[in-house]
Amino acid sequence: MIDEKMKQVPNPIAPTGLLCELANCSEGIEIHTPHPKFCWIVNSSFNSDFQSAYQLLVASESAALNRNEGNLWDTGKIESGRSLHVEYQGKSLASEKHYYWKLRTWDSLDRDSPWSEEQCLTIGKYSKDHSTVRLSLTKKEIKPKKITKKGEGHYFIDFGKAAFGTIKILLSCDDKEQTIQIHLGEALKSSNTIDRNPQGSIRYRHIILPLNQGSHLYTVKIPSVERNTCANSILMPEEIGEVMPFRYCEIIDAPGQLEPSHINQIMVHYPFDDMTSSFISSNHILNDVWSLCKHTLKATTFCGIYVDGDRERTPYEADAFINQLSYYCVDREFTLPRLSHEYLLTHSTWITEWNMHSVLMAWADYEQTGNTDSLSRYYEILKVKTLQALSRDDGLISTKTGLVNHRFIESLNSMEPDLMLEDIVDWPSAEYSNGKYGERDNYDMTEVNTVVNAFHYYVLTLMNRIAAVLGNTQDEEYFQKCALQIKHTINNILFDKKRGIYIDGEASLHASLHANMFALVFGIVPAKHINSVISFIKSKGMACSVYGAQYLLEALYLNGEEEYALNLMTAEHDRSWWNMIKVGSTMTLEAWDWKYKNNLTWNHAWGTVPANIIPRYVMGVRPVEPGFGKILIQPQPGGLRFAELRMPTIRGIVDACFNYDEKEYLTLDIQLPVNTSAHVILPLLKSPDYQVLVDGVHKENEENVNYVSFDDIGSGHHTFKQIPV
Repeated sequence: MIDEKMKQVPNPIAPTGLLCELANCSEGIEIHTPHPKFCWIVNSSFNSDFQSAYQLLVASESAALNRNEGNLWDTGKIESGRSLHVEYQGKSLASEKHYYWKLRTWDSLDRDSPWSEEQCLTIGKYSKDHSTVRLSLTKKEIKPKKITKKGEGHYFIDFGKAAFGTIKILLSCDDKEQTIQIHLGEALKSSNTIDRNPQGSIRYRHIILPLNQGSHLYTVKIPSVERNTCANSILMPEEIGEVMPFRYCEIIDAPGQLEPSHINQIMVHYPFDDMTSSFISSNHILNDVWSLCKHTLKATTFCGIYVDGDRERTPYEADAFINQLSYYCVDREFTLPRLSHEYLLTHSTWITEWNMHSVLMAWADYEQTGNTDSLSRYYEILKVKTLQALSRDDGLISTKTGLVNHRFIESLNSMEPDLMLEDIVDWPSAEYSNGKYGERDNYDMTEVNTVVNAFHYYVLTLMNRIAAVLGNTQDEEYFQKCALQIKHTINNILFDKKRGIYIDGEASLHASLHANMFALVFGIVPAKHINSVISFIKSKGMACSVYGAQYLLEALYLNGEEEYALNLMTAEHDRSWWNMIKVGSTMTLEAWDWKYKNNLTWNHAWGTVPANIIPRYVMGVRPVEPGFGKILIQPQPGGLRFAELRMPTIRGIVDACFNYDEKEYLTLDIQLPVNTSAHVILPLLKSPDYQVLVDGVHKENEENVNYVSFDDIGSGHHTFKQIPV
């Protein structure tokens, strides 16, 4: 007789989201290892379910897999909850050949799911070394949002958003000698007129297209630009061709009537799933900023690696780190961030803090994926990237003491080995805004730099964690000792005890926003001085660049200043994301505005900071364990009345929604993937006379002075509701 309880539980659901070597095999990619690793999303329709077992099949032919035969590898029923990085242990796989795989799972009631859809597994040429999979770029046709006829043969086309690509146009011509003029651009001069002499590095191109007799579909060839096709630039694949960023198109001397169906924008980007992420809130500016950032993250993948917009198309570590953090929040895609990180490990820049960013990127990769392959392969160069070789006896480092020589630069794998390291603090400096502005808050660039040493401390703490993950006990202890020493030294000689704030460097009298926000975000500030440091930071406003905003906002959210942080993200002055929208861009700018950087681009993903701050801090969704086995959900609403997030993780989608009612009581709804649990932290209400119901039942919680928390919340849907006692 079937158990009555079992009859009430919905049937198991097939696994989805299959990955091989962190890549979606449906994209037709090649794997270069004889022992690939498999991941999948476990699905269920009831709460607190988990995978109790799995069976994975690999076959030489699709027909065998259709018969549920794994003639190369049949794991049988493996009693395990593991769904990430299961390594192939079957018969040898020949290189340059196609194989097929699928799997099924068992739920917590020991019921097997249907089989997943099969995936093709293509083995390319084997690589003896670690190799990250690269997906092929995608071309997508975008229809016009508006076509305006300005005169005979003269048309203005608005595609709605800027994208990297070209246009495809259908034209009919009787004259074998005829040509048309094509103008492509990012900015407008006036209504329905492209700016043909834009400021900075905002893009515009004029192209003459010769026509053939008869009706033909033309794909416009974009001429290359010398600066972004030079030695250090990432070049476009030949099969894709050259691209440029544009939203608007003007056609002059077009024969006949140009209909909307005759012209498309051809957008080039890395494969991207628009449906894996979304955000909406009670603040319309925040919503528009999120949309701006998400589109930027998709559109700027046109090179197949993170680059600094369209001026140089060169990767930089700090740019790539912000891009990486934000990209994880909008798409379940891990190869592009890892490819960009690993490229920079072997093609580093000449900037002091940028080199240390490689350690931050390595740790972010591990936190998201739970996979150690890249950490293991690049561990030794990551140690070099700490810049520990530049330290003096008290732990502080400097690039001005003669220790930076050509041998050291070579050890960093520099793209330009003739350039020595240069401290940057923030960018741009005043020279890029006609000497009037600059983003360093008048930072005093001393030989021993507080921001540089704050980074040095932080990367040592990360290397301590990385060494622990890799089982290197000796290095783990060494990095911990070094980190503690430098933290003590920073607080001893770079902190002004009278003012309760950090100075810019050794022997400096000046204190900047940067010296203090970096010390705060990296956990250097002693508890007794946090209030004075925060007060100083808040007195400065947004006195930093779009890059510095990443660390400013993180420092504020990590220290309970969510209302002030939200005000910065939704500000309407010219140092804001709203200003980027207001000036007419549909991608984030390289700087807050042209006057703050006189060669700025309108397509720079290091400006997408809100795309990771909103999910990670406003909604509070972050991994407690690498690979999201356990998830923190700690919303910090600030002044928001309502917000709803859909965020991808390697284990599946996390949904979170909070809402305040008219009596200021908070309700939080979450949906967690199978094989995860959550630590949920809710802000305290002003009134002490309330309790929290979890799924309608009062549950014991840990109460702190600032929050109430609930641990070990299982997968599925849960509601947390604050109600009066």
